[in-house]
Amino acid sequence: MTVSVLDPQGQDCLMIFARYPTPGQAKTRLIPALGAEGAVQLYRQLAEHTVGQARILQRQPEVAVMLWYTGAEEAAMRSWLGDGLCYSPQSEGDLGDRLATAFWAAFEGGCRSAIAIGTDCPELDVATLAQAFVLLQQHPLVLGPASDGGYYLIGLRQFVPGLFQGIVWSTASVLSQTVAQAAQAGLTPAYLPTLTDIDTPEDLDVWEQLSLNQPT
Repeated sequence: MTVSVLDPQGQDCLMIFARYPTPGQAKTRLIPALGAEGAVQLYRQLAEHTVGQARILQRQPEVAVMLWYTGAEEAAMRSWLGDGLCYSPQSEGDLGDRLATAFWAAFEGGCRSAIAIGTDCPELDVATLAQAFVLLQQHPLVLGPASDGGYYLIGLRQFVPGLFQGIVWSTASVLSQTVAQAAQAGLTPAYLPTLTDIDTPEDLDVWEQLSLNQPT
């Protein structure tokens, strides 16, 4: 597969990992609680929230946004999430392989810093994204811890492939394993606030509270 290389002209790069919202293929762990249609509708809302926050950040000329997608062709993703983003298909392999490919592409294209996020965290807003880029000016690695033991954000100033190797993904030890890999590479991370991903039925209370607090 050919991987697109960004041409960011020294910009900061925000990379969003997203899946096309097909019932039965998105938020599968929520299907027992919400059904396939309910789960995919929630996923749509999460992804659209994340992209919306990224578009606010993108108003700054030094920020480029790249959408790494799976589950559909680019035309379908673009029809859903709109123009103004750089679209590229996710690579093959596990999450570590896909993250490594994305960071390689960003730095190969000349990014001065790069951040990767998913679409699972409704608490992640433009202020937190901006804070992450500020921290990257002083730290080689930024991590946004998730309450389930993973992370909702990882940011780097250079490509460090070891951070994505030897990690048991989708477990409660992802963050601790990543920190251990960082220590081996001589990197001391800066941390963002701990937030909650919406992955399981137990997380739906957080989603409900956030939804209730949204302005009407």
